[in-house]
Parts: sequence; structure tokens; C-alpha cells
Amino acid sequence: MTTRPEAPQGPGPADTQGSGDPDGAPVELPAVAPHLREVRRRAGLTLEAAAARASLSPAHLSRLETGRRRPSLPLLLELARTYGTTVSELLGETPAVADPVVRAGGPGAREADGWTYWQAGGSGRGMQALRVHVPYGGGQGELVRVHPGEEWLYVLTGRLRLHLGEKRYLLEPGDSAHFDSLTPHRIGAAESGGADLLFVHTLLQSSLAGLCLGGAPTTHHR
Repeated sequence: MTTRPEAPQGPGPADTQGSGDPDGAPVELPAVAPHLREVRRRAGLTLEAAAARASLSPAHLSRLETGRRRPSLPLLLELARTYGTTVSELLGETPAVADPVVRAGGPGAREADGWTYWQAGGSGRGMQALRVHVPYGGGQGELVRVHPGEEWLYVLTGRLRLHLGEKRYLLEPGDSAHFDSLTPHRIGAAESGGADLLFVHTLLQSSLAGLCLGGAPTTHHR
């Protein structure tokens, strides 16, 4: 007796899991969910704030963090940018040990609205350090900023005007200031030659581009 060949079977449930993700092909990494939540919390962002920055709905991000939906690679890249980290960290991979020394002539300058920034510390740390040239007049010096974190600055050259809440300060070379960033603040050069300063803040989620207001006008990070 002859038998008829069986018809090919369609994909089962295991083959289609995640195939309906509108973000593209899912990443086969079931352990990614807890890392997404941990990195978001370490960045100091609520679920709603992180979702808004990544152009997601809070419900979608919640499903990613609880493992009910798996992220695509483009979505992981967007979340890494939002949290100021790398895809490797989102996946829970052990990061390489960062070089503690930043050499002169290292990372190049970045400019936004006349302000110039040089990286003065390692990336991916709990605080970021920059050397900044603040030009005289207009631009970013007219913007008042309010955001979570702490800031510390040290004037190298020139004179700097610092507005903290209702108070006004004139800082000379060698002067420094340390303040809570939730206090409304504004910084500007007090003389035509501008001012140079060292600047440190504790916003881990900010990339160097995000520090330049021209690159992140909605967050008001320097």
C-alpha cells in the first residue's frame, strides 16, 4: 500500500512568537527585559519619561521590560541613546574597564550655539566632566535651566555670571560653584573675551551631544 506524503506543516507558536512586533524582527534574548528596567532606573527616568524620550507608549515600554515583548535591534539602539549607554549594557554584557585617563588632544571639541565643549572625563560614568568655553552675550546664556542632578563648575579664565534662583553671582578665575540643578540656573560670560570653565554634572543619561543645548533643546541639558 502506498502512502501520500504529508503536507508541510506551518510554523507553530514557537516560530511566530514576537513576529508581530511592529518594530521589526525581534531579538532572541529572553533575559534582556530586567536589564532594560535596571538601566532605565539607574538613568533616573520614570517609565513615562523614558517612553516619551524614545517615542514609545508607556504600555509598550512596560511590555519590553516585563518580557511580554522582545525588542528589535533598532529599538535597542534607540533605548541605548535615550539612556546614554550602549546596547551591550542593555543586554547585560560586562562592560570593558574604562581608561581612567583622558589625554590632552583626546576627544575633539563639540560646538552648539557658540558654546564649545571638550570631554574631560570618561563616558558611561555616574558623572560627566567637561571643559567649556562660554562666549559673551546671547545664545545659551539667556536660557534658564531646571533639571534633576547636581552641577559643579570651576572658572579657569575670564569672568562668569551665575544666576541661581533669585541670586546673582560674579565668579572670577579660581572661583567655583556647586549646586542642585533643580534650582533654576543660568550661566553667561561677563566680558567680551568669554570664559573658560571646568564643568561636572551627575546626569548619567546625557551624552556629550545631549549636553549641547543645540542638540537637545527639549531636555535643557548643558
